[in-house]
Amino acid sequence: MNTSSVLSNQYFIELEEKYGAHNYHPLPVVLSKGKGVFVWDAEGKRYYDFLSAYSALNQGHCHPHIVKALTSQLEKLTLTSRAFYNDQLGEFEKYITELFGYDKMLPMNSGAEAVETAIKLCRKWAYQVKGVPRNQAKIIFCEGNFHGRTISIVSASTDPTASAGYGPFTPGYTIIPYNDLAALEAALEDPAIAGFIVEPIQGEAGVVVPDDGYLSKAFALCKERNVLFIADEIQTGLARTGKMLACDYENVHPDILILGKALSGGMMPVSAVLANDEIMLTIKPGEHGSTYGGNPLACAVGMASLQVIEQENLSENASHMGEILRSELNTINHEMLTLVRGKGLLNAIVIKPHKGKDAWDVCMKLAENGLLAKPTHGDIIRFAPPLVINEEQLYECIGIIKKSIESFI
Repeated sequence: MNTSSVLSNQYFIELEEKYGAHNYHPLPVVLSKGKGVFVWDAEGKRYYDFLSAYSALNQGHCHPHIVKALTSQLEKLTLTSRAFYNDQLGEFEKYITELFGYDKMLPMNSGAEAVETAIKLCRKWAYQVKGVPRNQAKIIFCEGNFHGRTISIVSASTDPTASAGYGPFTPGYTIIPYNDLAALEAALEDPAIAGFIVEPIQGEAGVVVPDDGYLSKAFALCKERNVLFIADEIQTGLARTGKMLACDYENVHPDILILGKALSGGMMPVSAVLANDEIMLTIKPGEHGSTYGGNPLACAVGMASLQVIEQENLSENASHMGEILRSELNTINHEMLTLVRGKGLLNAIVIKPHKGKDAWDVCMKLAENGLLAKPTHGDIIRFAPPLVINEEQLYECIGIIKKSIESFI
């Protein structure tokens, strides 16, 4: 018997509360099935997914092409470790490096692992190529960043919920304001600076979009100082913002590119770091790796996920749908809605508390009306549906959003 079809949402919530760590605060919705832009809870109610697992589901839930690649490979070979070659990794490396224009790819699993890899690569390059004295290399990060939750990554965080209580922290980081070229130029005066890691749009911070020209000018400043420009496109990449990469809007080709999330279409953890030989080949055999990184299953899934993005023109769809979404959201006349921002289908609204109700209450009302979104930083709601959404579905979702906000009187 499929117990999830007969047990209540509350039953599963209580299970998690009793037996799981309390490191998340989810909306009280228990999901048991997904297809395309839709998810269903344990009691059979259908919702539009407007979070897409933080952009891991750009291709939608259970995309048939990716499912087919997964199941086909699952029956043949799933894991070899990197002690041996496998017949999928080279194919994946060739596909992804040719697609994004790099010499080499280093495969990992989670986005955080990929960021850690980029940090290690940057430091290795600093010592072996740039000539920074041993153990003195520094990397510039931006305030408001979110690159993951490992100790070395939260060492660069300015969000106390990410870093408080986890010290001592990793040294060698310089923190500057986001979207501030003067601050970057000043920080680059330090000859020990090896890299600048940046999100083209700060997703977790609430979809903070920098000024036009910020990325290209930051890239140019880095080139002047022989500093690596490292783009964390884990959330912004793979068509989410209306281009294959958000950096493409300014024709920036990062020295190190970090990908994850939708690289697997939501099937499993798959991430990648791409760079040219001068950078990538500074790491030698035995100096970095992962038991699961580059496993055959992940490689088959990664290739299928990229194929869906290309073949179904998801970048173009994200761009078109995003313009409609922001235009329509800006027509909502309610004092709770103070700002709409975003690019492609990575968008956010800023909510001002109203008669004791805040962004959490808005998300609860959205869920009641059949659309799932989640607040961040207390007053911001992200709207990031799967990129396979069509115009009819989008307008239905816009109606739900308008109805939900306007219900607060």
